[in-house]
Amino acid sequence: MTKKYAFLIASLTLVLAACGGGGDKAAKLQQLKQEKVKYNEGIDKKIAALEKEVGVKDSSAQKMKDVSVTAVTDTLFEHYIDVQGSVDARENVNVSARVPGVITSILVREGQNVSQGQTLAQVDDQVLRANMAELRTQMELANTLFEKQKNLWAQKIGSEVQYLNAKNQKESLERKMATLQDQQAQTRIIAPISGTVDAVIAKVGDNAAPGAPAFRVVNANNLKVTANVAEAYAGLLKTGDDVILSFPDINREIRTNISFASRTIDPLSRTIKIEVPLKPDNVLRPNMIAHIRIVDYTAKNAVVIPVSVIQYTAGKPYVLIAQNANGKMVAQRKTIELGRTYNDKAEIKSGLTTGDKIITTGFQGLNDNDLIKL
Repeated sequence: MTKKYAFLIASLTLVLAACGGGGDKAAKLQQLKQEKVKYNEGIDKKIAALEKEVGVKDSSAQKMKDVSVTAVTDTLFEHYIDVQGSVDARENVNVSARVPGVITSILVREGQNVSQGQTLAQVDDQVLRANMAELRTQMELANTLFEKQKNLWAQKIGSEVQYLNAKNQKESLERKMATLQDQQAQTRIIAPISGTVDAVIAKVGDNAAPGAPAFRVVNANNLKVTANVAEAYAGLLKTGDDVILSFPDINREIRTNISFASRTIDPLSRTIKIEVPLKPDNVLRPNMIAHIRIVDYTAKNAVVIPVSVIQYTAGKPYVLIAQNANGKMVAQRKTIELGRTYNDKAEIKSGLTTGDKIITTGFQGLNDNDLIKL
């Protein structure tokens, strides 16, 4: 206990003992309290002066916040137009009969590979076969008569008219046979392309009709991705643009180019159609979902940072970087100029240089020149 505190206590005791009135005691008590406050203020000033002399800072100023930083590097920045499309086969054909009739046999099964022109099914051709058999008999007679008449005419026997009539009869029957053979060929349902039988729709005994699908044949080696893009982007798309295809179902990503971009806008959907070719791949299937990212902007050697670290003051964007100041790490505010952003990445036009250490975690609540710890 200091001498002055001892003096104050002693004085208080004497005053309380000497004063008999309650009012005088209260006044003396208030006076002593004021003297104590003045004394404490004097002690605080002396402590602050000594701390300044020995270089000890206020305890609140010594608090350093833990942060994480990432160095700025040059990289490629791309901006994309995101659309959803699907895989389609360039050759995906519904096959139907060319003439009406009852299907008498199915000659293929689902999943079977077929060649162009191969018969898939047979439509009833019994009447045609009967007509052709009758016509063959007539052709045999006509050929015999023609050969005889030809020999006679060569010997100058008979008239030329007889020879010409025999020849005409023979040729007429041959043309009829050719017509019946063409009709018989049309009773066969044939594959218009080479590929795989994806679906067998018809059954034996069904009535086949032109235009009614009986089979579906797909060429899985000639696939493409198709998508409809909003007309707002029509001026940004053209054949040859880079695209990145993502197939979420098979976790596959492919970088390629647009092979076709429509020049007209669909009046109903207000979209344009694009196509992207695919190389043969056994895991790709028609109607598979594809996520398409069309590259509409590219910047080489760009400064790119996470969008989450960007803060704003008075409407202007800034970031905090870690910088050495007099041997201590402090947070420093850097005003930046934003370029384009895509998802969680932002292009920085100005304000940052390669090597700057951006504070990526712990920047919340930091002010300019605050002490930090990496």
